[in-house]
Amino acid sequence: MLGNGEVVAKLEISWDELLDRGDEPIDISFPPVCDLHPSLTLKVAVLHPCDNDDSALLDSIVECEIARETDVGHERFAKYMTSKTVTHLNDAVQHFQLVLDRCPVDHPDRAAALTNLASTRLKDYTENDRQDIVSITSLFREALALRPQGHPDHPLSVYHLAHALGWRYSKENFTAVYIHESARLCCKLMPLCPEGTYLRSIMVGPYGVNYVIYGCNNLPIDASDEGIHLRRVVLELCPPGNEHYPEALENLAETLRSRFEQCGSIDDLDECMQCGREAVSLCSEGHSKYNTYLNNLATSLLTRFNKLGKHHDLNEVISLYEKVLRLCPVGHDFRHISLDNLGAALFTRFNQRNDVHDINRSISLHREALTLRPPGNPYRDYTLNNLATALQIRYDELDVSEDLSEDLNEAIDLYRDSLQSTQLDHPLRYTTLNNLSSALSSRFRQTLKDEDIEEAIRLCQESLEALSSLHPGRCLSYRGLQEAYLSRYRVQRKSADLSLAVENFRLGSRHLTQGFPERIGEAINWVRKSELYQHESALEAYQTCLDLFDNHVMMRSSIISRREAATAFRGAQSLPVDAASCAIRRDDLRRAVELLEQGRGQQWSLASRLKTPVEDLESENANLARRFSELSKCLSEAQSSTVSTDGTAADQAETQYRKLTEQWGAVVAEIRDLKGFSQFLLPPLYEDLQAAARHGPVIILIASEYSCSAIIVPTSGDPHHVPLPSITLTDLKNLKDRFARAIRHASIMGPKVPRNDLIVLLRAVWDGIMLPIVNVLQHDLKLKHQSRIWLCPTAAFTSISLHAAHPFQTKADRSKEPCLEDLYICSYTPTLSALVRSRQMMKKRVPPSFVAIGQGQPRAGKSKELLAVDSELELVRKLVPATVSRTTVSGDAATRAGALQALQENNWVHLACHGKQDHEQPYNSRFAMKDEPLTLLDIMEKDIPHAEFAFLSACHTAVGDEETPDEVIHLAAGLQFSGFKSVIGTLWEVDDAVARHVVEAFYENMFKDLEDGDVMDCTKAAWALNRATHAVKTKVPLEQRMVFIHIGV
Repeated sequence: MLGNGEVVAKLEISWDELLDRGDEPIDISFPPVCDLHPSLTLKVAVLHPCDNDDSALLDSIVECEIARETDVGHERFAKYMTSKTVTHLNDAVQHFQLVLDRCPVDHPDRAAALTNLASTRLKDYTENDRQDIVSITSLFREALALRPQGHPDHPLSVYHLAHALGWRYSKENFTAVYIHESARLCCKLMPLCPEGTYLRSIMVGPYGVNYVIYGCNNLPIDASDEGIHLRRVVLELCPPGNEHYPEALENLAETLRSRFEQCGSIDDLDECMQCGREAVSLCSEGHSKYNTYLNNLATSLLTRFNKLGKHHDLNEVISLYEKVLRLCPVGHDFRHISLDNLGAALFTRFNQRNDVHDINRSISLHREALTLRPPGNPYRDYTLNNLATALQIRYDELDVSEDLSEDLNEAIDLYRDSLQSTQLDHPLRYTTLNNLSSALSSRFRQTLKDEDIEEAIRLCQESLEALSSLHPGRCLSYRGLQEAYLSRYRVQRKSADLSLAVENFRLGSRHLTQGFPERIGEAINWVRKSELYQHESALEAYQTCLDLFDNHVMMRSSIISRREAATAFRGAQSLPVDAASCAIRRDDLRRAVELLEQGRGQQWSLASRLKTPVEDLESENANLARRFSELSKCLSEAQSSTVSTDGTAADQAETQYRKLTEQWGAVVAEIRDLKGFSQFLLPPLYEDLQAAARHGPVIILIASEYSCSAIIVPTSGDPHHVPLPSITLTDLKNLKDRFARAIRHASIMGPKVPRNDLIVLLRAVWDGIMLPIVNVLQHDLKLKHQSRIWLCPTAAFTSISLHAAHPFQTKADRSKEPCLEDLYICSYTPTLSALVRSRQMMKKRVPPSFVAIGQGQPRAGKSKELLAVDSELELVRKLVPATVSRTTVSGDAATRAGALQALQENNWVHLACHGKQDHEQPYNSRFAMKDEPLTLLDIMEKDIPHAEFAFLSACHTAVGDEETPDEVIHLAAGLQFSGFKSVIGTLWEVDDAVARHVVEAFYENMFKDLEDGDVMDCTKAAWALNRATHAVKTKVPLEQRMVFIHIGV
C-alpha cells in the first residue's frame, strides 16, 4: 500500500480489449499526485491449468482469492478515506487479515499482505486509537525482514516502519527509543529515495523526516555513545539549508560537551566547538535561539580554556557573554542566566590577571542574578555558590581593608544556604562542599578556631567519598585538603599535616582527568610550598612541574602559542633555575644539570624534536624511522606561524595538529620499545649532555632567588659546583640595569673618552662571578691558557656581558692582570643540547659557498640609513678566499624573500643591516630588508642542515626576551636552530662605521694561513673574534668591542 488510501483514478477497460493486446504491455497515466505523475504498466496473460494437476488448480484458485480479497480490502479502505465510516475500515482490516492468513511464511506475497494489514491497522490506531501499536510495528518489521537491501520494495518497508515508530513515539509519552529507531531508519532511507519520486515527496513532508528531526531535537541531552550517534543521524537527515539544521548542530555540540565533561576526550570538545560556531554563524540576532547558541558557544570555549589554558579563548568567552547580556535587557527571561555566566567568566579572568575591576563586577553581576533567582528557582544554588566564591576570592586576594572580612563571613553563609537546599545525591554537591571548606580554612587563618579547620577537612573528605576515582572534581577536594592541612600546619607545626598537604599536592598534580593548566598550577603551588617549608619532596615537585609543562606546550600547534603557554603561569619562568638550585642544595649536581636543561630552551627543544636525525634508527628499524620522519615533517608543516583570527579555522587547525601529535607520540612510544632507544627524545641525561663539553668545559650560570652559583661541566667526570656567595638575584638585576645605562651613556661619548662606568661594572663581574669560576678552571681542571670555554647563562645572567669580565688591575711588575678573554677563548651556547646538536650536524659538510647580504636603506627610508653597509660588503668579499663561491645580495635585491633564499642556498653568511629585538613578541625580532622585515619566525621555519657560519653585523641579534629569559629567543639562536653551527651575534646597537674594523680583523684572522685546497673551518670563529677584539683596542671603543659574541661550535 504505497499511498494513503486515496482514489487516484478509475480504469475503465474491457477484458476483451486487454486480451486482444496479447503480450504487449499497456502504459496508463494518472492525474498528478503530490506534484508527481503516477503511472501503471499492465500486462495480461491467460493461464490454463494442466490436465490432472489438482494442486496447480488449487493454487490458482487460492491466488485468485488472495487477489480478490486484497482488491476488496483496498476498495473498503478507499471508502473509509473518503467517508471516515469506521465500518469500512473494519472491513478492510478483516479482508487484509484473511489475505495474510492465506500467505504462509514462504509465500511471495506475504510481505505485501503484512504491509497492507499493518498500514490499515496503523490508520485505525492513529485516527481511532483502537489498535495495538506493538503488533502493528511487529507486522512492519516482519515485512521489512522479507524485503532486504536490494529488494525493489525495501525502501517502502523502511518508510512504513519508520512512520509507525514515529507515531508510537508521539502516542506513548514520547519514549525516546522509538524516535531513535525512526531516525536511524530515515537516515538509511533518504539515499534510497531519489529526488522526484513519490516516496521522497512523502519523506520530506510534515509527517516524514521533519517530524523525526523535530522529535529528536526535543529529546534531553544524552552523552552516551548511542545518544551522540543519534545526534549525528539527525544531522545527516537535515542537510545545510534545512530549517532544523542549526538546532541539530547545537544539540550535537551540547551532547559532545557533556561527554567531554564526563570522559575528558579533547576530540569531543574540538568537534563541539566546530558545531557551535557553525550554529551561531547560521543565525541572525533576531533568531529565536540566537542567544542560546551564543551562550552555549561561550560555555564551550570556557570549558576549553579550563582544559588548555588558551587566553584568547577566555577573551572570546567574555566578549560572547557580554553580547548575550546586551541582548537580554531587564525583564528578559534569559537575563538571570546571562548575568551569572558573565560573572563567572570575569571571576576566571580575575584569577588570571588579578584585575580588581573584574572581581568587583563579577560580584555585582552575581548579586543581580541572585535577585532574579528567588528560593525555589532551580538555578539559585549555582548563583549562591558563584557569588560566595567571588566574595571569598576578593577577601583572600585583596585583603587590604577591614571591611573585607565581611566578604568571607557572607561567603560562608551563602555556601551553607546552598548546602541546605541541595539534595545529598545532587551531582554538583561536591563543589559546594569544597568551596565551604576553603572559606572555613580562610577564616581559621583569621580566627584560629579549631572547629573551622576540622570542619574544612571533614567537608573535603565527604566530597571525595562521593566521587569516583577519576572524577575531575576530586581535584577541588585535593586543593581544599592542601589548604586546610597547610593552614593547620602553620599554626600547630605538626609534621603530619605538612606530609598530608604534600600528598594532596601530589594527587592533584597527577589527576589525569584534569587539564594541564590546572595540574601545572597544582605542581607550581607544590613547588612553592615545599621550598617555603623545606620539605623533602621539592625535587619531585619540580620534576612533575617540568614534565607537565613539556606536555602542555607540546600540544600547542603554533610556535607563538607555545610561548604564550609558557608565559601564562605567574612565577613559572624561574622554575628551571629554581629546580637546579634545589638539586645543588641537595648535592645532586648531575640532576641539577638535567633539570635545568629540561626546563630551559623549551621552545627550541620541542621544535628540534621534529628535526631529530634518524640515522641510527634507520639501521635498526627502517619502517619506524620512515613513519617518524613523515609525521615529524607533517607536524612541522602544521605549525602555523600566526594565530588565526577565524575561530573556526583556528579550531580546525588545533584539532588537526593535536591528532598528528597523538600519532607522532604513538610512533615515538614504539621507538622507545626498541633495544637501545629507551631514551629517544626524552629529556637528556647528564651523560648525553656532557658531549657539549667535548672540546672544552661548559659553564652554566644559575640565577635563582634561592642561590646564585655556577656548574662547570668538564670534558669528562662529574660536574663542579662553584658557589657565588657575594651575588644575589637582586644584585644581578641591578647589574643588568646598570649595564643598560652605561651602554646608552657610552653611545653618546667620544671614542677616546674612558668608559669608566663600564669598567666598574666589568670589574664587578670579574670579582663576583668569573674569578671564582676561573680559579676552578685553573686549579681544579688545570685548563690550559687560551683553551676554549662555553658560557651558558640563565635568567638574569643572560643580560650581563660575562665574556668581557675584566679585573682592570696592574700587577706588582706593572704588567696587567689578564681578563677572561686573555685567559680563554669564550663562546656562548643557549643550552647544552643546542651545542650537542650543532656538533652532531658537523658530520655532514658540503663545499663552502659564501653570501654577503646587506641592506643600508630598508623599507623605503623608514629606518635610519646605514652608510657603511656597501663598503662593509665589499670589504668582506675581498677577504673571503677567491677559491670559494661568493655572492653578494644588496640594494633592491636584499628583500625578505631574497635574503631568505640566500640563507637557504649558502652555508656561510655575512649579514649587514638593521636588527631589532622585539621584547613583546620575540619571534617577531627581525632584520630590516628593502620591502619587509625578515623575522626570527621566518628563519626558524626553514631547515638549513648544511649551514655552517653566520656573522650578524646588525644590532640586538643575541638578546633574549624579558618574559622568558631562559628561552634565549633571539635572532642568533634562531639561526643556530635552523642549522648554522657557528654564529657571531650582537648584544646591543652596533655603530656600523666602527664595526667594520672588527669585521675586517675578524675575517683576516678567520682566513689567516688558509691555503689552496684547505677547507674553511667555522670552529675557528670564536678564536678569530677573540683575536679581532684584541687587535682593534686602539680603534674601537670598549662597548663596541664587547658587543660581539660567538655562539655555537
